[in-house]
Amino acid sequence: MNFNARGFNLYLLLAAIWLAGGGCTSDKSGKGDKHLATLRIHLENRSQMPGSGTTVSVIRSQPVQITINSEAILTEANIIRATLLESPVGYAVEVRFDEMGALTLEQYSSAYVGKYFVIFGQWSNHTKDSRWLAAPLITHRIAGGVLAFTPDASREEARQLVIGLNNMAKQIAKGKLK
Repeated sequence: MNFNARGFNLYLLLAAIWLAGGGCTSDKSGKGDKHLATLRIHLENRSQMPGSGTTVSVIRSQPVQITINSEAILTEANIIRATLLESPVGYAVEVRFDEMGALTLEQYSSAYVGKYFVIFGQWSNHTKDSRWLAAPLITHRIAGGVLAFTPDASREEARQLVIGLNNMAKQIAKGKLK
């Protein structure tokens, strides 16, 4: 079975934008099941070849420039569930991937130790609610399909991202988005 990931991701993004732009917004509590979010995980690209990647800025307080592969290796289409983890010293976003996403995460994390995953998120249909959220260093093989990261986002933005990702996962599971 052949699978065109680029076309699939474009279709999914357009569907999400169409749904978000068509009056599908959350209620003021952020608990509406129509609030959707996107998450893209890219791999750092250290190639010296011109045009082999895109340079992005991560971390607003102390920006770091990282060159990434243009194609995301994982997207919201691979997510089963997202969780906002709270601790006395802060918070993090934990993302659990489906079987294909878990395999992809394991393969890339074992093959590219020492590089960075660069994570982009959008938690509403406003462009101000999207940015490069994190660039965790790959230090070991990640088995089990779970990735946790500390986002460059407020707690409320992270909460909105998690709600939107969970709603997106439910929509995909129901077959409303393909």
